[in-house]
Amino acid sequence: MSERCHDLEAWLERLNQAELPALATVVVELQRVAQEQDSSVKQLADVLLRDAALTSNVLRVGNSSYYNPSREPIKTISRAIVLIGFENVRLISLSVTLIDGLLTRAPRQQLQELLARSFHAAVQARNLAGYVLTRNQEEVFIAALLHNLGELAIWGCGGEQADELAQALDRPGEDREEAVQRILGVGFRQLTQGLIRSWNLGELASLASGTARIDDPALRCISLGVRISEAALQGWECEAMEPLIDETARLIGVSHEEALQQILTSADEAVDVAATFGASRLCRLIPNTDPAQIRLQQEQRRARLLQPDLVLMQRALQDLGMMAASRGSIDLILDTALGGLHHGVGLERVMLAVLTDGQRRFRARRVMGENTEQWSEGFDLPLDPSGQADIFSYVLRDRQPLWMGVPASYGLDELITEPIRRTLGKGMFFIAPLLSGTRKIGVLYADCRLSGRALKHEQFVAFQRFVQLTGRCLEALGKRD
Repeated sequence: MSERCHDLEAWLERLNQAELPALATVVVELQRVAQEQDSSVKQLADVLLRDAALTSNVLRVGNSSYYNPSREPIKTISRAIVLIGFENVRLISLSVTLIDGLLTRAPRQQLQELLARSFHAAVQARNLAGYVLTRNQEEVFIAALLHNLGELAIWGCGGEQADELAQALDRPGEDREEAVQRILGVGFRQLTQGLIRSWNLGELASLASGTARIDDPALRCISLGVRISEAALQGWECEAMEPLIDETARLIGVSHEEALQQILTSADEAVDVAATFGASRLCRLIPNTDPAQIRLQQEQRRARLLQPDLVLMQRALQDLGMMAASRGSIDLILDTALGGLHHGVGLERVMLAVLTDGQRRFRARRVMGENTEQWSEGFDLPLDPSGQADIFSYVLRDRQPLWMGVPASYGLDELITEPIRRTLGKGMFFIAPLLSGTRKIGVLYADCRLSGRALKHEQFVAFQRFVQLTGRCLEALGKRD
C-alpha cells in the first residue's frame, strides 16, 4: 500500500520522483531548447535521441498523413525537424510522451475521458490561435493539453486515493470539489499549477495554468478551447454551446454559422490527432460532430460547396515532390500546384501572379475556380520594391505567407488597396511569395469568397506546403536549365 498524500508538496514529491519523472524530464528539456535563442536542430535531436522509444514514436507520427501529407520518407529526427518544423516535432514529442506516460498503466475510464477532452481542447485552441496569433500556435496547443495536468496525473498515478475519489464521485449528490479536497488534500487546479511550476516552464506555465493576463489572446484561445471541449460532452446543440459559438465568432471575426463550422471541423481534426498520436482508444470519446440533426441542418449547404479532397491533395503533393527531384515542365508544375490547392485543399479561387515586364509588374499567369477568367486578362499590378504600397509587393518583400482577414493580420489591412478590392473582392484570403531558391517568381493567392466561408487552419497549413514544394520544383527546374 502506497503512503497517502494529504497536501500539495507531498503530491508533487510523489508524482515528480516516482510516477512522472520521464514526462517531467521530456517536458522540461523540450521547453529549455525552445526558449534558447540559438537553439538548433541538433539540440532538439539530441534531447529526443536519448530515448529510443520516444524517437521511434516521433518518427512514426512524423511520417503520418496528418503531419506529412506528401509522404516524403522521414527516417531521422533531423529530417523530421526540417520537413515538418521544429515546433511540430516538439509538440509531437510532448504529446506522445504524455500518452505513453499515462495510458500504459491499465488506465481508468476517467483518465481516458479527460485525456480525450484535453486533446480536443488543444486542437480547438490551436486552430483558434491561427486566427489571432502570427506565431506560437504550438505553444497554445501544448498549454491547452496540459491545462488539466493535475487531474490527469491523479487519474493516471493516484493509486488507491484515486480509486477512493472515483467511488466518491460516483455517489449521487457528491460535491466534486469538496470530495477532491477531502480525499487528496489538494484541488486539481492547485496541483496543475504546482506541477507546472516545479517544471520551470516559464511563459508556458502561466498559459497552461491559466494565470496569464486575462486579455492575453493566447489565453483566450486556450480558455475557449477548454470550455468548448467540456460543453461538447452535453451535445453540440446544448444550451452551454450557443454562447461559446458566439464568443468564437467574435474572436475570429466570422458569422455564427461559420464559427460553428470551425468548431465542428476542429472536433473532427481532434479525432485525427488522437489517432495519429497512437491513442485511437480516445477517438470514440471525442464528441461526434455528425449526429442526424446537424447532418440535416447543413446537408443542403454542404452540397453546394466545394469540399476538400484529401486523397487528391496528397496525390498532388506527392507529384510535386517527385517533380522536385526529377524532370517536370513548368506547365505541369503549375497545373499540379493550382489543381491541388483548388480541388484538393478546397480553395475556391486560386491565382499565381508572376513578375513580368522586367520584374516591374504582377500579372496573372495561372488561375483556377469560378469567375477567375477575368483575372487572366485584367490582373495587372505594379511592383513596389519598398513593399509599402500593396499586399502583393509586401508579401514578396517579406518572404512570408500570410492569412489575411484574421485579427493577427489586421495591421496590414491598409495594404489591400482599392484596386485590389475591386478585382478580388472583400474577405479572408491566403497569400504567399513564390520563390525559386532566392529568386522571386511571384505571389500565390487563394480564397473562398464565392461562398463566403471562413478559411481554416488546416487549409493554411496545406497552402504553405504547396507553396514550399512549388518553389522547390521551380528551383530544380532552374538548375537543370
